[in-house]
Amino acid sequence: MQLSFRTLSTLTAALCFLLALVWGLTPDWLLSNWSIEYSVATGLVARRSAVLFAALGVMFYLIRNEAPSTTRNALSNGFIVGCWGLAALGFGEWLDGHAGPGILLAVMVELTLGLAFFQTKRVSVELEAAS
Repeated sequence: MQLSFRTLSTLTAALCFLLALVWGLTPDWLLSNWSIEYSVATGLVARRSAVLFAALGVMFYLIRNEAPSTTRNALSNGFIVGCWGLAALGFGEWLDGHAGPGILLAVMVELTLGLAFFQTKRVSVELEAAS
């Protein structure tokens, strides 16, 4: 299923805002799903991550109507690298026994989002070449 950049950016912004709320307000719940013990240190990192998710949400919401451009391409490329990097780290942490199987849901979402942005980018390039 091919999503438009606008739809994908809007969904990504909503997901980022949701993750910002969860990481900011109930990090212990999310960490427990990954079989990671909550501590003062993990709470600190979680709350700081919440702000990063909020920032990503704002960026994707504001760029959702952008036509294919260098800015849109840069944001997409950075997000693809981030998603696939987080997926690789999450899978590695699970293999090493540092996180429980709950982290595999995050890994799947990260792989899927990265692929969706990759596909949207590819289709945008093909449309530009055709015009």
